[in-house]
Amino acid sequence: MLNITVVGTGYVGLSNAVLFAGQHNVTSLDINENRVALINQKISPIADDYIEQAFEEDNLNLKATLDQVQAYGQADYIIIATPTNYDSETNYFDTSSIESVIAEILPLNHTATIVIKSTIPVGYTAQVKAKFKTEQIIFSPEFLREGKALFDNLYPSRIIVGEKSERGEAIAQLYLNATVEKNAPILCMESTEAEAVKLFSNTYLAMRVAYFNELDTYCAKHDLSSLDIIQGVSLDPRIGQHYNNPSFGYGGYCLPKDTKQLLANYKDVPQNLIQAIIHSNKTRKQFIVKEILKKRPNIVGVYRLTMKAGSDNFRDSAIQDIIHELEEYNIQIQIYEPTLRQERFENYSLENNLAKFLSSSDVILANRMSDDLQAEPNKVYTRDLFGEN
Repeated sequence: MLNITVVGTGYVGLSNAVLFAGQHNVTSLDINENRVALINQKISPIADDYIEQAFEEDNLNLKATLDQVQAYGQADYIIIATPTNYDSETNYFDTSSIESVIAEILPLNHTATIVIKSTIPVGYTAQVKAKFKTEQIIFSPEFLREGKALFDNLYPSRIIVGEKSERGEAIAQLYLNATVEKNAPILCMESTEAEAVKLFSNTYLAMRVAYFNELDTYCAKHDLSSLDIIQGVSLDPRIGQHYNNPSFGYGGYCLPKDTKQLLANYKDVPQNLIQAIIHSNKTRKQFIVKEILKKRPNIVGVYRLTMKAGSDNFRDSAIQDIIHELEEYNIQIQIYEPTLRQERFENYSLENNLAKFLSSSDVILANRMSDDLQAEPNKVYTRDLFGEN
């Protein structure tokens, strides 16, 4: 059994910790006392059905701590899964959390292999290895969905490690051994190429979201059936019936920041498409706002800040940009978000009595439909066609 430490207890970090805790000794390190306490009580601090089930049913060798010495001292592998938000002023991911962790690790343990799972700019691993004068750092991209992170680790589409070496192959095998079917494709490549795989993958997904949203915008403007057209288009096996459900725009942890980072990496490189994807998402949200304004509401109810069903994350969700734009037209906003217990979110009132929320809203915005809204179907504005994420 290996000693594995995972730094960060978000979707990436906690799913990695639980993934390995059935076979190895795993320590989760976080700065959030509440998250650490919940994990030690076998309660998931994030919404993920597979993680919650694992805490209830599996015999996990997992402990959480706030103590760096305890976490790092005896570790064979240290997985970094800390946030890297995009900084619009520098046009670069804020990688300070990663570098802070590395600076803490090396004095305590200079032999552990450090695996970065956080999303980073192209070329970053080589830079940080040079900065800290160590060869112990490897990048391995994650391809996880919010709310399905452990599932996607157990049944991965591929395992990619950013090093062509026996060590890189050993890390890939470590992940493969923890999967259910043991048949995921493995690719070992240089770190810079692995970093590019992550950003290009998410930008392609963003492009697909933007494409079907623009198709839906066209249909709305010309009174056409988006459902019929999308179904007809998607039956082409080269296109496929996935990632084709219109929305208010792409958002969440990954797509907004990853597309912007990739565009920044395109400095001095000819491109049109990458910029267009980002601009298309902004245009889509502006179109949604105009459609809502046509209804002349006094009170707009926002059903959930989350991007999709089964998620408790609403960081950078598209609906928040729409809320901010509606506020400029002096429209009163109220939000139904049962994961929040306070009375206000930013400057907006929270109404978590569902019946009162439905009855008092003139228009109800729902990025994804829910049975909760059946009482007032005529008030609901959504672009959801398929009732799925």
